[in-house]
Amino acid sequence: MIGRRWSAIAALALAACASVPRVAPENLPRFVPLAGPAPRVALVLGSGGPRGFAHVGVVRALEEAGVHPDLVVGSSVGAMVGALYAAGLDARSLERIAYGLDRLQFLDWRMFLDEPGSGEPVERFVDRWVAGRPIESFPTRFVAVATRASDGRIALFDQGDAGLAVRASAATPGEMQPVSIGGERYVDGDEASPVPIRVARELGARVVIAVDVSAYARETPPGVPPEWIRKDARRARQVAAEAPQADVLLHPDIGYYAGTDEAYRHRVIAEAWRYTHARIPEIRSALARAGVLPQNRSTARTPSGDASR
Repeated sequence: MIGRRWSAIAALALAACASVPRVAPENLPRFVPLAGPAPRVALVLGSGGPRGFAHVGVVRALEEAGVHPDLVVGSSVGAMVGALYAAGLDARSLERIAYGLDRLQFLDWRMFLDEPGSGEPVERFVDRWVAGRPIESFPTRFVAVATRASDGRIALFDQGDAGLAVRASAATPGEMQPVSIGGERYVDGDEASPVPIRVARELGARVVIAVDVSAYARETPPGVPPEWIRKDARRARQVAAEAPQADVLLHPDIGYYAGTDEAYRHRVIAEAWRYTHARIPEIRSALARAGVLPQNRSTARTPSGDASR
């Protein structure tokens, strides 16, 4: 039994050692402000690790209501979901991916050495589902938010390799190694802006719909590690500082503890859908005030979940 276990670990380590193909310099993630009309509706998807499954439920409710953003801004797991959505995968495709997710594909051999992971599995996952396309080719404009390690400031990526941009956006300190891009190192966007509402507003969005999937403070159970409480409080302060700039801030209550099993995925996606569905009248009012009309369901995007296969 022990021999088989170590053989499996060794096989996993060898497979993980196969490095991600080097990104050509001209395709490194970068930010280049786009010319043209300002975005009408921005969807901002926040950080939260496995709690990010809730973003799928939000997208589904918005799609059913005919609300289709022309700008998607994501931080950490919000960048992961946002990249796939902006690349053309509709809510039904995102649900299929979420329910069929194999957690083993995100394992990194470094985890067995109690070291921070490389983040390469995240990069491979995103590049697979966007069919290797650069961000600027997505049908919906997408911006990944990361944190520059040298000074803690926000960094934006709206062009170049999508997988590498999302990997940088999701590089949680202590869990994943910083990501080097063009001579700079980047870490999780959660550090600088868990729900990057201000970014969407500064990019000119007329209506900003933001999604916070963090836990409610009132749900904090007794006995949780103090560092969790401090991190939750830090996120709450940062979100509260940017919240006034959102037209609608969605914050579904999906409980305190996060998970990755299938039951958890189904529960949080369903809860986020119910919560967002109930807020649709408020969202429609915000759109109406800005003179933006929801699209008819017949204009919804064509499902493209098999595009990368």
